Amino acid sequence: MSLTLTLQTSSTVPVEAEVISLDRLAGLSEAEIAALPVQHGNEKAALGDFFRVSGSSNGEIRLEGDLSRVKLIGAGMSQGRIVIAGNAGMHVGAGMRGGEIVVEGDAGDWAGAEMTGGRLLIKGSAGHLVGSAYRGGTVGMHGGEIIVLGSAGNEVGGGLRRGLIAIGGDSGDFTGVNMLAGTIVVLGRLGWRSGAGMKRGSIISMHPAEMLPTFTFACTYKPTFLPIFLRHLRSLGLPVADTHLNGSYQRWSGDAVELNRGEILILQESSGV
Repeated sequence: MSLTLTLQTSSTVPVEAEVISLDRLAGLSEAEIAALPVQHGNEKAALGDFFRVSGSSNGEIRLEGDLSRVKLIGAGMSQGRIVIAGNAGMHVGAGMRGGEIVVEGDAGDWAGAEMTGGRLLIKGSAGHLVGSAYRGGTVGMHGGEIIVLGSAGNEVGGGLRRGLIAIGGDSGDFTGVNMLAGTIVVLGRLGWRSGAGMKRGSIISMHPAEMLPTFTFACTYKPTFLPIFLRHLRSLGLPVADTHLNGSYQRWSGDAVELNRGEILILQESSGV
């Protein structure tokens, strides 16, 4: 039997609940878990003020209810699995180091911000700044995987250092802004100014995109690494087509205002997509 936290009291004021992770809850009784502190706006509260706690941890936590106003679920976690049977609020999986978080609905802004390991799987759509660096920081996600089956907002992978971010739908403006390395795959369309300020790494999209003038067309080819990534993403539920696996890609090098060692790969329209 897994540990289940069921939301009983909803609030228009966000609840900051970074205590919801196996690192904090493992080995605690139901009463001890309910007594853990959370932040409710500018007031201190207890986890049990909002959640009914039942069961015991066997390596998995299940959250039930609309948690779109609950922030920081799984922040910094290093082990175990969290399943959110609905929407998740801002900062879900921020700074996570290991384990897996599955969001069966949508997620708010800053999902997986600055994470270093593990997997964050969002079956709906995500907000802005997926896997990005926080304001004032220069390095965003630097390890692990973020998989979004729907679409995502602006600045996906801002400051990405390493790891994989995959978006099943469209991404917003400034995808991969200030990217240092790593891989971003977008099966839908890229927003404006993708790759602005990127130093290294790869951004891949399956639809035509407007390139910044600081990117230069290099060649058209079939990347040998890409089918490996795409087959992995298909196994996780992303709608990867055979034309994505077998198609040729236009390679654009940039950003010339930086090291000019990054790349944006665009599937050729002639491939049938």
